[in-house]
Amino acid sequence: MVHVALLARLEAKPGKEGEVEALLKGALPLANAEAATTVWFALKLGPTTFGIFDAFADDAGRQAHLSGQIAAALMAKAPELLSQPPTIEQVDVLAAKL
Repeated sequence: MVHVALLARLEAKPGKEGEVEALLKGALPLANAEAATTVWFALKLGPTTFGIFDAFADDAGRQAHLSGQIAAALMAKAPELLSQPPTIEQVDVLAAKL
């Protein structure tokens, strides 16, 4: 069961949309390797807007993810690829079907 999640929103710089998409698609193997990450979705919300939704059983799993390789890669590339820093919200999961 998942109880907590992260909801991130990313706004690509003009002309960098393809690179943001590739970065997110390339992160899937890293997400698969995280035992505490129950679900992980990379999303395209609009022409320049992307998102990540991932969920965890507990806050320890969420915090491990925040200090993991995906977050590090995203933050390292953010100045180059994003028009503003990513917004990352820690949210509670009220109900889920997995």
